[in-house]
Parts: sequence; C-alpha cells; structure tokens
Amino acid sequence: MTKEELISRFRDFAIANAELIASLPFNIINKNYSNQLIRCSSSSSANYRAACRAKSTADFINKLKIVEEELDETLHFLDLLKHFNNDLSREIAELEKEGNELLSIIVSAINTIRNKIKT
Repeated sequence: MTKEELISRFRDFAIANAELIASLPFNIINKNYSNQLIRCSSSSSANYRAACRAKSTADFINKLKIVEEELDETLHFLDLLKHFNNDLSREIAELEKEGNELLSIIVSAINTIRNKIKT
C-alpha cells in the first residue's frame, strides 16, 4: 500500500467515524463519547499525514506512535458507543474492523523500522 493510499484510508476512516456520530441519537452519553471519538479518529488521520513529513527516522517513529495511541483511543470510544447504541452495532463493528486493520499496519511499520535500525 502506498503512502497516498494509506493517507486516503485514514481520511475515509475519520469521515466514516464522523458520519456515525452524525447518525447517533442525542443524549449526554453519546454527546461526550462522540466528542472524544471525533477528536481521536481525526487526530490519527492528521498525525499519519504528519508522519509522512517526518524529518528523521526517530521523528517518523514518534509520530507513528502517536497514530497508534489515537487509533487505540478511537477503538475504545467505538466500543463504548456500541455498548450504548446496540442498534448501530453492525456499523460500529465495521469501523472497529477498519480501525484494527489500520492499527495493525501502523504497529507493523513501527516494528519494521525499529528492526532495521537494530541491524
């Protein structure tokens, strides 16, 4: 997968999370979890773009670690929203699947780069 394809995938993931949020019924739980979800899902996208402009290998790894943390946080809030919105569990599960795939890609990239540094 190219850098551009992954940038697009992160963008689509952030948009899909925003669309999910727009479809949620308004209540205090959804409001608070949605605020967190919109931040972390869009932050993972923005930080991946920043990683692509890293100035060094160490900077690249550091930025990818931020992407990893933001994706993990996204998955956490998707899980919480799924608990309180059972009628949307299928849609949320699809987002969780994509989030986990993106997370696997990022963790793999971090490990690959770290292994190259060691050799």
